[in-house]
Amino acid sequence: MLPILQVGDVLLSPDILTEYFCCDLEACGGECCIEGEAGAPITMEEIDHLEAVLAEVWDDLSPKARKVINREGVSTIDPEGDLVTTIVNGKDCVFTYYGDLDLPDGTHVGNCCLCATEKAFREGRTNWPKPISCYLYPIREKRLSNGTVALNYHRWKVCEQACKKGRELNLRVYEFLKDPLIRRFGADWYAELEELVGALKSQGLM
Repeated sequence: MLPILQVGDVLLSPDILTEYFCCDLEACGGECCIEGEAGAPITMEEIDHLEAVLAEVWDDLSPKARKVINREGVSTIDPEGDLVTTIVNGKDCVFTYYGDLDLPDGTHVGNCCLCATEKAFREGRTNWPKPISCYLYPIREKRLSNGTVALNYHRWKVCEQACKKGRELNLRVYEFLKDPLIRRFGADWYAELEELVGALKSQGLM
């Protein structure tokens, strides 16, 4: 069992390097945007982004989500005191929408739960995709009392098929999340992470 690892000033749970993961939307239908008792963790800066793209994504949102946003706004504080997106009926994030999706391998997924802000970004209508907490999932970021950032791998039953697909593709969590990790911490940081992985492999620890 590997100890807690560190890349730059970021602490990492070792299972981010050792566990397999690859989202399988065909199997789960985007359930991570639906299940749970709170919305997606966000920052104050991301509230500004969500409000800035709201007009662009408004037509993709459900009538119930629009009512929640009109009444409560795009964000709220969850029971643990964290800033999160508002949700509909204690379940769906207000920025979810349901639609068909064509995957890169040619698979067609019908009535999948997707992110309206990411849809607008992919269609070139906005220049901001979605909150970094969504982009990084299943990694969860936590800021410790000393200011250090810690990354943990969040295990969730709804992602069992993602773990299976990751094993089939021989794709680890950190590899699947390369783009969001680079978005969050930078390309140099990710290169340092890859160097750490290489060192661990050469020592027979991975």
